[in-house]
Amino acid sequence: MAKFAGGSTYNFALSGNQANGFFIPEIYSKKVQIALRKAAVAEAICNTDYMGEIANFGDTVNIIKEPQITVNDYTRGLTVNSTNLTDEELVLTIDQAKSFSFKLDDLERRFSHVNFQAIASDNAAYKLKDAMDANILAAINAGAAVTNGMGTTGTPIDIGFASGEVDPLNQMALAALELDKNSVAEEGRWFVAHPEWYNVLSNTASKLLSVDFNAGQGSIRNGLVASGQLRGFTMYKSTNVPTNDLSGASPAGSATAPVALFGHISATSAASAMNKVETVRDTATLSDIVRGLMVWGRKVLRTDSVGKIIYVID
Repeated sequence: MAKFAGGSTYNFALSGNQANGFFIPEIYSKKVQIALRKAAVAEAICNTDYMGEIANFGDTVNIIKEPQITVNDYTRGLTVNSTNLTDEELVLTIDQAKSFSFKLDDLERRFSHVNFQAIASDNAAYKLKDAMDANILAAINAGAAVTNGMGTTGTPIDIGFASGEVDPLNQMALAALELDKNSVAEEGRWFVAHPEWYNVLSNTASKLLSVDFNAGQGSIRNGLVASGQLRGFTMYKSTNVPTNDLSGASPAGSATAPVALFGHISATSAASAMNKVETVRDTATLSDIVRGLMVWGRKVLRTDSVGKIIYVID
């Protein structure tokens, strides 16, 4: 067997009645099978106001909270009470890090019919982004304070349309109401849920997610479910949403039941930086090592502007 530059491998074998034998070419496609990839949504639901203020892993950004002024009744001639200003801070710490490293053999670089370094680097970039996406969604889930009427791990919301079940559209309306109560601005609200949530939602009699009511503008780019809004929320789809073990709940769910998250873009801040990508020579083999490091931080700044729905679909 011989392999030549350009990607063709030739097998040489002797036949039973031919002195010179014969060969059968094996053609290696230059097209690479790309693995299926999940959509990332964290960048769409977080603000990046402090992205430019980070430099290295371990850095922190101190964010001053707006002081709350007390308004008092005024009576002519009496002393006016003053509010002492405080410099309360929120700290965004760049404390998350992921890395990658792969080897590229000299022979593969020279004779391969595809650019393995470019393909592997692209896959590494996706894996880093996916890890950051899941990490930020987990942080939002942990910091969510809007939970009134949104279910618990003991008594989750039973989503569906049968008798006694909750219409997901009504649950989204309740989520919007809770944000209204907290004076959260309507512009910039988002809703992130597992595909199963939207599967139930799309089966409503009103067909809210159909192309007929969406002017054919529906899109799943970056997890976006539809071009319009529903109950004031821009809807995103993700399989990176955190899960709960609801196997012992009432009604019972699975051990990996996803939550639905909702909030405002001002609620969570994220800052990321790819600090270094480098190629170094391997001292043990005839290979180059390509490696990189990505660091990021995330902070729920307004816990009253983000919530979660714990639900089951039976």
